[in-house]
Amino acid sequence: MIHVIATIEIADGKREAFLKAFHENVPHVKAEAGCLEYGPTVDMETGIGAQGPVRENVVTVVEKWESLDHLNDHLAAPHMVTYREQVKDIVKGASLQILAPA
Repeated sequence: MIHVIATIEIADGKREAFLKAFHENVPHVKAEAGCLEYGPTVDMETGIGAQGPVRENVVTVVEKWESLDHLNDHLAAPHMVTYREQVKDIVKGASLQILAPA
């Protein structure tokens, strides 16, 4: 199993539009072979000192996949190609952190 943390920077004022498109794609992703968990999250204010500042224009996607091969298949899936085209004018940047259980 692998974990993926995807950090997506959204254009100012476009987070809700991004989340709408994202949520429309979630059922397709969850139907993929090897998908164990897939969902968007947003920063929340907690008052915990170690937490960084709330990022209003960031969506963090938390994912779990059975294997790296499953993740690679996901990244190339036709619905992901369509989704990326839909949000290309909303997304300013994205990064992935791929993790193995220790």
